[in-house]
Amino acid sequence: MGTRAYDPPRAPLPKNLAELGYDGYRGIRFRPDAALWRTGPFEAEFFHRGFLFRTPVAMNEVVDDKATPILFDPSLFTYSEAAFSEGVTPDLGFAGMRLHAPLNRPDVYDEAISFLGASYFRALGRGNVYGLSARGLLVNAATQRGEEFPIFREFWLERPANDSEVATIFALLDSDSVVGAYRFKVEPGMTTVVTVESRLFVRKGIEKLGIAPLTGMFVFGENDRAALADYRPEVHDCDGLAVWTGAGEHVWRPLENPDTLRVSSFLDRRPRGFGLLQRDRAFESYQDTEARYERRPSAWVEPLGDWGEGAVQLLELPTPTEFNDNISAYWVPREEIAAGRELAYRYRLHWGDASPAEPDAGLTVATRTGHAGISGSLPKAGERKFAVDFAGGQLAAVPADTPLEAAVTASGAELSAIICVKLPDNKTWRALFDATRQTGNAIELRCFLHLAGRALTETWSYQWTE
Repeated sequence: MGTRAYDPPRAPLPKNLAELGYDGYRGIRFRPDAALWRTGPFEAEFFHRGFLFRTPVAMNEVVDDKATPILFDPSLFTYSEAAFSEGVTPDLGFAGMRLHAPLNRPDVYDEAISFLGASYFRALGRGNVYGLSARGLLVNAATQRGEEFPIFREFWLERPANDSEVATIFALLDSDSVVGAYRFKVEPGMTTVVTVESRLFVRKGIEKLGIAPLTGMFVFGENDRAALADYRPEVHDCDGLAVWTGAGEHVWRPLENPDTLRVSSFLDRRPRGFGLLQRDRAFESYQDTEARYERRPSAWVEPLGDWGEGAVQLLELPTPTEFNDNISAYWVPREEIAAGRELAYRYRLHWGDASPAEPDAGLTVATRTGHAGISGSLPKAGERKFAVDFAGGQLAAVPADTPLEAAVTASGAELSAIICVKLPDNKTWRALFDATRQTGNAIELRCFLHLAGRALTETWSYQWTE
């Protein structure tokens, strides 16, 4: 399979569909009464081609190991304007699919997972609204070659048994450099779990392969608030990268909206997990009654099996608006990805309010930066104050007069005025320190709280750039 040259799917798209805007595309809706498996534990609906979603995607139903094509039919959809349906023929094809299940109430079928656009998909836990996405694969992102976007070009939907709590979807991933066979087992719930199995066949050498990629958006938060005329305190659908290393360390990297493209690598062996998380669940932090960022799901990757050596990479891109995804996290294997290779990866994706692998320790709950020195002092070039708040674990029970200490390290900066204090809420501890830049490069900072050498928190990791 991997020896065949890439043959991209081709099908003409009427001009009126190719030129559809966002609102126009939303005006084309799948008829709920036409859903596949209407009376089963899951329902499948399909997306119309148009707007940004122009590539035809083949669909099949699998019953007793036999696959039958699911054919496009304009009568499956309603069109808010008659002009949208002009030129729509039975050979148009679908753009993607989604599964509905009784996610929030036993008598209501809610959307649980959707596949739409390239190899993007996203899922919901109970009470969530859509936010960040996952992808089947990442190829050559942030490299001189330029990123390649594999597509899911065909799906096989296995009809679930009447008492099944798990839906199984097979997919064919295809691109110029790689082709892959995927199986997704979807189990909706408070946390929706998607078990992914992939087998990849490399057509051409790949400079950087990203396994289990996650994609989100971060415009501003308490640690990185640009001079924007925005009434909302924060705008993001994820606020940090969490990494659970093979050695057992839990690391938290707050996200930023940088001035230029930035890639951070966390070298590791046999990683236990990583994810883009939305830890701040308070409406007051966002004040957005429409976007409801406090309800966006976190996504956690749990590797299955030995992933060997490599790195969790965090890619941060500048964005002026919340309409652009600018954050990606993924695993990059250390081994060379040469033409002719076959690779296999298995992992679970957990979608919900919290990561299933949060440590039983203090978590980073806020990061703030400002002028070094005493409050109200004038800023000095190359100097910065950091305030890092930790809560959870045993921290609330630690009396305020306990000599808790902040262990802070920095590469390329001198540290001073390090203090650790319990806040008036009587449950949160804050590490405060100043950093003076000694080099012109990015400064890597790390901090955790300890008592007599015993760590009580995860490790906060931050990159300071100017």
